[in-house]
Amino acid sequence: MKALALPEGFSVEERREKARKLFREGGYNCCQAVLLCFADVLEANGLARRETLALIGSGLGGGMARMREVCGSFSGMAMLSGFISPADDPGIKEARTANYALVQEFAEGFRNANGGSIVCRELLGLSPRPQIENPEPSDRTPEYYRKRPCEQIIGNAAAIVAEKLLYIRDSI
Repeated sequence: MKALALPEGFSVEERREKARKLFREGGYNCCQAVLLCFADVLEANGLARRETLALIGSGLGGGMARMREVCGSFSGMAMLSGFISPADDPGIKEARTANYALVQEFAEGFRNANGGSIVCRELLGLSPRPQIENPEPSDRTPEYYRKRPCEQIIGNAAAIVAEKLLYIRDSI
């Protein structure tokens, strides 16, 4: 795994709040909020630009385009795993194994923090086989935030990634 240089003041709680704020005040979807709360880290390490992260996470909100499949915040975690434990050469099986192990570790932490699932519809308490929703994103009203656990879930996802980054840094 790669020990990324972390900025001064980097902490689990700071990243949790940053992700929540990006979702609540920035209007980003769940995947984008998780990715973008680490944009400064990835930019400082020469790995990705903020604009690129916002682009690649844009279709993964609402459990992939509001289809309520894999939670977007978990998708963001899985995407971040590639920067933490790169597996970009298909000929290096050990790298892919390490990356998959990290994603599985993230999934376990995510499930433990969020009621046992990584699936958006289950996290939101929706029916098991929903119809595909209108692709138009929901308006971010006070009622929207009251009835959805998304902000908390996003914060938990960011905290799990931050904990791993600190663990790796402190282990090396």
